[in-house]
Amino acid sequence: MDYLELKITCLEDFREILIAELAEIGFDSFLETEEGVDAYAPEQEFDREAFLELVEKYKLPAQISWHESKMPKVNWNEEWEKNYDPIEVDDLVFVRASFHEPVPGFQYEIVINPKMSFGTGHHATTFQMLKHQAEIDHKGKRVLDVGSGTGILAIMAHLLEAREIEAFDIDEWCVDNGNENFDLNGLSTRMDIGTIREVNPQGKFDIILANINKNILLDEMEIYADLLVSKGFLLLSGFYTEDIEDLLECAAPLGLSLYKKNSKDNWAALILQKD
Repeated sequence: MDYLELKITCLEDFREILIAELAEIGFDSFLETEEGVDAYAPEQEFDREAFLELVEKYKLPAQISWHESKMPKVNWNEEWEKNYDPIEVDDLVFVRASFHEPVPGFQYEIVINPKMSFGTGHHATTFQMLKHQAEIDHKGKRVLDVGSGTGILAIMAHLLEAREIEAFDIDEWCVDNGNENFDLNGLSTRMDIGTIREVNPQGKFDIILANINKNILLDEMEIYADLLVSKGFLLLSGFYTEDIEDLLECAAPLGLSLYKKNSKDNWAALILQKD
């Protein structure tokens, strides 16, 4: 299957927002460049109308221009290796691929070979979730990672000495990749496949991690609340700062109150605590 390559030039502050928006309309791989973003979509699945609407939405504020070309399917893992740089989350954690050398001076190290899964630490939502995790006591706790992607948050929970970790994702590619990353970091749990309703986690959890998107979070909020122990923590990200109020309004009747909030590059992250 041939791919369409869209080389998009835009302001730096809009790169992550555009990647998230493009992922919602069928683009399945991205490379950040000095000029903006290279985005790729299978030619047969390309929704041109949705793409043009998105370009029009951000054309002025992001100063977007773009060039389209066709290319044969590429070795995405090789492309990742050429373009994937390590991430430093303050002095908390150093996130690297297996082909990078370790760097001293961090409390923790995570090895992620991301392939095409979401959640490398580069995105502001993952970055903030990792920081928020470090502020919550995981030792001896039961943790659920919803929409685990690369498994990076589950791995962080493991490093923070969680007693038991369950993780799942709806994408088979993510599950395979996540389990590989679990092995690289000494995590014995296996990632399951499906939505939270399909996986149907059993028992109560001390901490639930959900870095997805606003609509899914709103739809599943009641399930999260039911799965949490009293005084348990729900860590959320994957939405914009302007969406915070909608999420808090949904959470409040379920006994979930705001413990802490943060934002980076217009992406928000919340820690909620159950009554």
